[in-house]
Amino acid sequence: MAVRITDVCINCDSCIDECPATAIVSASDSPINGDTTYVKPEKCIECSDGTTPKCADACPTEGAIVWDLPYTAEYNAYYVAGHESGLYNIREHKKNGIMFPEVSPKPYREAISISDRQAHVAVAG
Repeated sequence: MAVRITDVCINCDSCIDECPATAIVSASDSPINGDTTYVKPEKCIECSDGTTPKCADACPTEGAIVWDLPYTAEYNAYYVAGHESGLYNIREHKKNGIMFPEVSPKPYREAISISDRQAHVAVAG
């Protein structure tokens, strides 16, 4: 995954149409709480081919979009625990099971430090 939307989000949905991976859903469609716009971690690609994630460029609210740990096998336990606790609702594939990072890793920006990701530092848009 690599980005997450926090509770300071105003649910304006400006990020949804900007996401090239269709990884963002509105609060009303959120599979976890229905209060905040949600990024599907199993789909987010961090827009790793550009300068900043497109969602952050579109977001009018400072601090609403933050870095999260890379969606890679190395951090599989983090996402499994988050899925089990309800922080994430990772999609289940009929054939491959739950699409955890070890099943379907995603690209990420290696220039963002793990400490910034663990601290959920805001993505600068």
